Amino acid sequence: MIGKTGKRILLFVVGLLFLAVFIFPLLMIFLNSLKSRLDIVRDPLGLPGELSFGNYKEAFVTMNFSHALLNSVIVTVLSVALIIVFSSMLAYFLVRWNWKINNYILMILVSSMIIPFQAVMIPFVSIFGDLNMLNSKWWLAYFYLGFGLSLATFMYHGFVKGVPKELEEAALIDGAGKLRVFGQVVFPILKPISTTLAILDVLWIWNDFLLPSLVLISEEDRTLPLSTFYFFGKYTSDYGVAMAALVLSIIPVIIFYLFMQKQIIRGVVEGAVK
Repeated sequence: MIGKTGKRILLFVVGLLFLAVFIFPLLMIFLNSLKSRLDIVRDPLGLPGELSFGNYKEAFVTMNFSHALLNSVIVTVLSVALIIVFSSMLAYFLVRWNWKINNYILMILVSSMIIPFQAVMIPFVSIFGDLNMLNSKWWLAYFYLGFGLSLATFMYHGFVKGVPKELEEAALIDGAGKLRVFGQVVFPILKPISTTLAILDVLWIWNDFLLPSLVLISEEDRTLPLSTFYFFGKYTSDYGVAMAALVLSIIPVIIFYLFMQKQIIRGVVEGAVK
């Protein structure tokens, strides 16, 4: 029989093994980003003989990193804000306005979540291409609203049902309108689920490649994952610069997590408990 100390040691060893499995690919990308092309071909798993950050300088300029980063920030912030605002208001409407059609609307939204994006990809490009709504980061944010609205509304729907009606009735008696009741009474109570949804949507939209690859055609509007992809296509033979481009694209996500780790853990826990 393994004692309590033995179990802790076993869990620690298993944890170290998992850590090594997850860290190894990132470590290889970072080490190879410091090597020349010949060093990578000669020994892809070895340590760099001499540290050189020239690959980073070339990758930063070639992929237009600052511009791609700004595009990713604009698309992510705008999309998440639209999803949070519209889905919370739609869920509030579906719960508080007791119309028969509201149940059908919720069922349609829930049903849409089981349809994979790949199934609608071709008609999506055909229809919105004919409407001249592609090749713009602003339209991309609108498309993220459409694809993210169903899940967010479904999650808000459960939370809104738990909000006491007495609070809203008291605000209405004090003379507040419906919109003000939602903004100043209901929406602050929804903060746990809003935080959880914001975190999930930020990670999804920031790292998404497929939808931007269909919508954004011009180089000016490319997001960070899309810019990295084209970088690989153009410089496939220069793996050192390509690895440096990958590291640059990972850095914003790591910085986001370091600053938001407490909110991420708190939001996920509060969302799970509720």
